[in-house]
Order: sequence, then C-alpha cells, then structure tokens
Amino acid sequence: MDYAGVFTDPAIVDVVRSARAKGLRTALLSNADRRPYGLPDLFDAVIVSGEVGVAKPNPAIFELTAKSLNTTPDRCVFIDDVARYVRGAAEAGMTGIHHRTVESTMDELAVLLDL
Repeated sequence: MDYAGVFTDPAIVDVVRSARAKGLRTALLSNADRRPYGLPDLFDAVIVSGEVGVAKPNPAIFELTAKSLNTTPDRCVFIDDVARYVRGAAEAGMTGIHHRTVESTMDELAVLLDL
C-alpha cells in the first residue's frame, strides 16, 4: 500500500476487500498531517497522526487504532514498509508484517487471515 497513491497495486485493494467480505474490519493509519483526500471506501477507520497528536512508532497510536475498530491490538494485523513502525505495532501487541513486495505481503495475509 502506498498512502501517497493511495494504493499502487490493485491486488492490495482486492485483499482488503476480501478481508472485509469475511467480516474483518480495516483501518488506514498514517503519519500524515491531515486525512488523505479521495480514499477508496475500504476502511472502517482512518487514523491520521496529525489529527490525533501521536505518531508511529509510538505504541499509543496503534492502541488508538485498535480501539477505533472496537477491538484490542492483539487481534490486529499491521502492515507497513517501515520496519520501526512494524516494531511499534508489535510493542502495542499487534501482529506486524513488514511490507517489501505486494506478493510477500499478500502471502502473509492469506496465511494469517485465511483469505
């Protein structure tokens, strides 16, 4: 996933849609100053650090994101291409995936979420 884009590969959009079709809730967490414009309707929650006053990799933002989905961090999977952000999510109790390629991320999600 690429926030700036917002998504650079349609396969990622398909994975998010598949997760939602299975009843999983989704969130976009960004260290941006403000909410991205024109997001696809894929997320139950959008958390923007500039709006909430805390940023990745602070575990508090991951806890806030989980809470926005009415769940706990230990029931969340977090994906990011920045390793220290993935470590922050893990410190908060989330399962982290360090995104390197679309294929590897999709493979990990398929296993973790049975997609």
